[in-house]
Amino acid sequence: MNQDKMKIEILEDGTIKTTNDQVSGPNHANAEAFLRQMAQMTDGKLTRTKTKPDLHQGHSHTQTHSH
Repeated sequence: MNQDKMKIEILEDGTIKTTNDQVSGPNHANAEAFLRQMAQMTDGKLTRTKTKPDLHQGHSHTQTHSH
């Protein structure tokens, strides 16, 4: 059984980067809500980039915020 995983990095410039390959249906809404809340809490802008453009799987989320 595959586990849902989300990698969270804080880059040198303060950007928060999250990467995930595939999140199961039951956890997808929770992952989306988590990312939206994190962007709201950091007053940031959410940018999404598909890491596998030919598939619907794989996303990278980058949040930037002002200090």
